[in-house]
Amino acid sequence: MKNLLRAVAFAGILLPGLTAFADEITFKDPKGDDDGPGKYTYPTDTVYTKGSFDLREAKFKTDGDTLVVEVEVGTKIEDPWDSKAWEGNGFSVQMAFIFIDTDHKAGSGHEDGLPGLNIRFAPESAWDKALIISPQGRRRVQAEINEKAASVKGDIIIPTSVTARGKTLIARFPLSALGGKIDKSWGYQVIMQSNEGFPDKTDLLTRKVNEYGGQHRFGGGSDYDCDPHVMDMLAGKGQGDASEKAEQHKQLGSFTCDASGNGKRAVISMVYPEG
Repeated sequence: MKNLLRAVAFAGILLPGLTAFADEITFKDPKGDDDGPGKYTYPTDTVYTKGSFDLREAKFKTDGDTLVVEVEVGTKIEDPWDSKAWEGNGFSVQMAFIFIDTDHKAGSGHEDGLPGLNIRFAPESAWDKALIISPQGRRRVQAEINEKAASVKGDIIIPTSVTARGKTLIARFPLSALGGKIDKSWGYQVIMQSNEGFPDKTDLLTRKVNEYGGQHRFGGGSDYDCDPHVMDMLAGKGQGDASEKAEQHKQLGSFTCDASGNGKRAVISMVYPEG
C-alpha cells in the first residue's frame, strides 16, 4: 500500500478521499506548557480536562482557494455544553486566535491583541490578519467583533466552517482574505484561550484569568485586568523544543501590574518559519 501511495504521489494522481495540499506550514509546541506565564491553573469544573488548552501542533495548508488550519491540543476535544443547540460548531471549551504578520516591519499592522487577551505584539511582529476559531456560530462571532473590535474588523477573518476531530480543531478560511496564499516568510502566532459564552462587556468571547481559579475562571493571575489571558502559545522557532516553554513564560511574564491595577501588557512575538 505504501508503495502504491508513493507511486500515485510521484505520478501526480489524486486518489478518491485524498486531498492534495499545495502549501503546508507546520509548527510544534512543547507538551505541558498550558500555564500561561508559568503559574496559571485550569478552572475547577470537570469540563476543563487536562490538556484542553495545551497547544501541541498547528498546521496551515492551502486547498484550492481555501486555507485549512489545524490546531491540535493535548486531549480529545469534547462538546459538554452541546454547542449545536446554540448554532455552535460541535465543541465547547477551546478557542484559538491566530495572528499573522505578512511584512515583518515595525510600524505596519496592529500591536494590540484582540480584546480580552490582554497582550501586545512587538512592533516588528505587529499583526496584519487575525483568524478566529470558536465554538460559537458565525453570527455570534461576527456580532462580537462588530461590537468589541470594530476598529480592526476588516483584518479579522472568520472561518467558513469549523469541526473537531479527535484532539484537533479544523477550520477553513477563504484564502483570498490573505491575498490568495500563505508564505513561510510571514510570522505566525497561535493563542490558546477558552470560549466564554457570557464574556465581559469588553472581551471578545474570552475567559478571564483571576488570582484564584473558580468553577469557570482560570487562576494564578491577577484580579486586575493587566495580566495576559493566554494559556498557551507558540514561542521560539515553533519546533516544540523544551526551550520554547521558557521563552513562552518569559514573553507572557513581561507584563506589569501594581496594587491599583495599572501596568503594561505582556509583549509577545510572532514565530517566523524562515527565521
